[in-house]
Amino acid sequence: MARISAYDILNRKRRGESLGDDEIQWFISGFTAGELPDYQMSALLMAIAIQGANAEETTALTRTMLGSGETWQMSRRFDFIADKHSTGGVGDKVSLVLAPWVAACGVKVGMLSGRGLGHTGGTLDKLDSIPRFNARLSRDEFERCVEDAGCVIATSTEGIAPADRRIYALRDVTGTVESIPLITASIMSKKLALGASALILDIKAGSGAFCRDVPTARKLAESLIAAAAGSETRVEALITDMNQPLGRACGNANEVIEAFEVLAGRGPEDLVELTRAQGARILVMSGKFTETEAFATLDETRRSGKALEQGRKWLEAQGADPESVLGGALPSPKEMLPVVADRSGFIAEIDAYAVGMLAIELGCGRRAQDDEIDYAAGISFDRKNGDEVKAGETIARIEVGDRPVDRDSVRSTLAALMPIVDAPPARSPLIHEILKERRP
Repeated sequence: MARISAYDILNRKRRGESLGDDEIQWFISGFTAGELPDYQMSALLMAIAIQGANAEETTALTRTMLGSGETWQMSRRFDFIADKHSTGGVGDKVSLVLAPWVAACGVKVGMLSGRGLGHTGGTLDKLDSIPRFNARLSRDEFERCVEDAGCVIATSTEGIAPADRRIYALRDVTGTVESIPLITASIMSKKLALGASALILDIKAGSGAFCRDVPTARKLAESLIAAAAGSETRVEALITDMNQPLGRACGNANEVIEAFEVLAGRGPEDLVELTRAQGARILVMSGKFTETEAFATLDETRRSGKALEQGRKWLEAQGADPESVLGGALPSPKEMLPVVADRSGFIAEIDAYAVGMLAIELGCGRRAQDDEIDYAAGISFDRKNGDEVKAGETIARIEVGDRPVDRDSVRSTLAALMPIVDAPPARSPLIHEILKERRP
């Protein structure tokens, strides 16, 4: 076989030609081993971002990044264990509800999650608001939590997909984050490394998501599902709406509180509906439930208190005192700034992206990697898309933590992001569609 050349690979990909499995493996492995420089990897990333990659190239990229590190193969350790991934949204605390809720139904859940990215909140940042919660677990500790509490949410270890960590650092500074083949390889190399029996994907579409419309979200979902072909992990994807924040709370500590409100049988309807839908798909994929039985079991565990009790076990298994969440000991805001309606009417579509950026300004997220998060800061919504309001009513509250803010400015900014119109606007469905992997 002719000698593989980085120069030849870059030129061919720049022209839009397809690369072979051996070429992709040679290039990624060489970069991970330090044999190819950053500038050549950056050039390949840009060529893929511009020219795209076919399904075979995307699969080869995923498999090579997966093979760069350790694989846990959880499906061989447990009879059935489910994982979940969301492409990120504003107010998205589904993982915090889903893991203990599904575990309360007798199905194990194990997740490796990440921190916030841009305007989207991160599951691990929310969990960091809980005193003594330990998300940095070894593989043995991860398995122990699954055994003890039926579920676990932890941060990825350095041994899992190290190629992705190095490549993502370049994508972040070279304008190549928004590429479906690169997103697919990044997500699935880590998810397949965990090796769960089943993976549920929440692909967001709307103003507060990477995918601004449903067709783009569907294309990403199909790419992610295809990348799992031939693995031991079955994959399904829900395409869900992100044209407004999910739930009422946006922040960190306030989202943890809202998550446990749902486990306790309360909480906002949209968060309940979306988590319930994802939970039902996991239960059905386990082979232990029909769809009707899955929904009934989820409802019973909330009604009976089993879901909340499972949440307590989960917190304890990862080192936290449940009373820090249930007893009101999480970081709390120093001041609440009400935002009131300046006229009567109906709330039009809330700009979820702009809300996420405002939350960062309040301290809920990071502008730079080393920024400190203000866990007490946040936004809570009294009204959402389509809700009727009266002039002078409170429609949202800004929760001020330790970071100094211009009170009048943030209040007027949020008010502008919640325009009031004369007639109720059309409401988007929360779940647009469900895509299922086709297997023999």
